[in-house]
Amino acid sequence: MRRIVRTLIVLIVLGVAIGLYLTQPRTLPDGFTAGTAADPQAGALIFAAAGCASCHTSPDAETDGKPVLAGGQAFASDFGTFYAPNISFDQTAGLGGWSLDEFARAVTLGVSPRGQHYYPAFPYAAYQHMTAEDVANLFAYMQTLPGDGTPSRAHDVGFPFNIRRGLGLWKLAFVSDDYVMAADTETLARGRYLVEALGHCTECHTPRDAVGGL
Repeated sequence: MRRIVRTLIVLIVLGVAIGLYLTQPRTLPDGFTAGTAADPQAGALIFAAAGCASCHTSPDAETDGKPVLAGGQAFASDFGTFYAPNISFDQTAGLGGWSLDEFARAVTLGVSPRGQHYYPAFPYAAYQHMTAEDVANLFAYMQTLPGDGTPSRAHDVGFPFNIRRGLGLWKLAFVSDDYVMAADTETLARGRYLVEALGHCTECHTPRDAVGGL
């Protein structure tokens, strides 16, 4: 009996260790943003193409014609209701304290500065295709927009979907770095980048299965 118990304990510990390894948040490739010369004007184009304002602009706030990225919009789903966070560069409530590498990791890998997985309501599965230059340009442009001190609202997501570590397994199953369409010309490659990466059209317009896969 003791041998059976010991064996079960070993299997449980081994299973937990494997689970933690498989679900650990990824890190950026070494030097991903090194040498990027950020251009806020180019970043304005990336901001528009990526549709950042459509989710993160506060419905009631606008300053001098510039969007206020205070978040707050609700997005209901089969897994709960997600609320767009404050991504303004406010030092307390927004991204004001973030580094470029932290921003790049969040956008392209769906991982927070604290090492937590983001829910795929944030379309990092598409943004993972963004170039380091475009990420840096976007980061520079967003810093020119008004900051806002409105705290982000917590998502209304129940068990088991509130266990963020499990999103590591979801990413392994459903987040691929392959493009859907082949592109054999420069024009097609540019269009594919706009549609499959920046525009993230698939993320909003493709039906999802019972566990959120496209």
